[in-house]
Amino acid sequence: MADRVTVIGWDGSPLTAAARSALGAATLVAGAPHHLDLPEVPPAAERIRLGSLDLAARRIVGHRGTAVVLADGDPGFFGVVRTLRAPEHGLEVEVVPAVSSVAAAFARAGMAWDDARIVTAHSRDLRRAVNVCRAHSKVAVLTAPGAGPAELALLLGPVHRTFVICEELGTDRERVTVLTSDKVADHTWRDPNVVLSIGGFASPVTQQAAWLAGGDTALATGPRGWALPAQSYGGVLSEAETAQLRAAQLARLGPRVGDLVWDIGCGSGAAAVEAARLGAAVIAVDRDPGALVVAGDNARRYGVQIQTVHGTAPHILEDLPEPDTIRIGGGGAPVVAACAARRPERIVTHARTRDGAEAVGRALTDGGYGVECALIQTVELDTSQDTGWAERQRDVGFFLCGHRIGRPL
Repeated sequence: MADRVTVIGWDGSPLTAAARSALGAATLVAGAPHHLDLPEVPPAAERIRLGSLDLAARRIVGHRGTAVVLADGDPGFFGVVRTLRAPEHGLEVEVVPAVSSVAAAFARAGMAWDDARIVTAHSRDLRRAVNVCRAHSKVAVLTAPGAGPAELALLLGPVHRTFVICEELGTDRERVTVLTSDKVADHTWRDPNVVLSIGGFASPVTQQAAWLAGGDTALATGPRGWALPAQSYGGVLSEAETAQLRAAQLARLGPRVGDLVWDIGCGSGAAAVEAARLGAAVIAVDRDPGALVVAGDNARRYGVQIQTVHGTAPHILEDLPEPDTIRIGGGGAPVVAACAARRPERIVTHARTRDGAEAVGRALTDGGYGVECALIQTVELDTSQDTGWAERQRDVGFFLCGHRIGRPL
């Protein structure tokens, strides 16, 4: 194993005295081609061009001498330090950091970034990175070959954002370009680059949220909890949107950052807004354009982004991007079957009668889902002294959840 491993961050500025000292004593240097061309790299040192980090780590483990790894920006921030310190390699490292590429990108844009989401985009993670851009108004995306600005823009589709694209930060070829996302795919972009996705409307900035980095302002500034009562959404909700049914649905959907949730038959948007408050991207579909206006108003009230789509399921679903989970507010077994064909992890819906519940359950089973069904009864009471806790409203319905077979419950 190498006697000493130093990881040096590089942001284009002159190396610090500590970095120069470590690099001058190195017998092995790993880095990108522009790192290995630095004049401070000892001519006699073994050089490793970084491609696979795991392969480079194994080479360092087998080296007898002093190793240095050069990396762009802060190597402890979505960088090589995590890989080198992984248990399978067992390397202890010293780190000389530099300004991270995310900090540099926001500096070039002249923007604060304590309220930004930060994600990496590789081919396996690209869809989730796009979902974060859908759901949040300020996102920094650390791209990769094949998962760059053009691919991000194409997957965003009709959800328009402003992209600040920072190419080759810290080098003499640095370039910063500002474009709307619908224009990005028309250009060729150089690696490495950082994309700042800006747009939609920002969550309210308050003193309460100012202490928390990362953009979790929707839950930090809004009312506590979810499954909020009807008055929180401007009036009377439909039978598919009662607070108790929403609570059960959200508990089973488990919306989270990086997910895309479909809300089919969204009504007032109560469920869509609450899924978005938990960090997910949401597409809200309804055949009633008035309902979509209300849903959009409720989203703005709580400072979250949702995409609204006017149309009737199941036909309107054909062109929507792949969902992670789906809530179905109406449409019965045909809509459930169409949603199951898209293979989300979970589908939640409801039925007013046992016959309806059995039909939906069969559609889920035929689609390859395990089915959970419960009869939910709620009684709303008037607790004023004059009425003596009289019954105000009673709701009874079947709650159904489909769990995709082969996925953990």
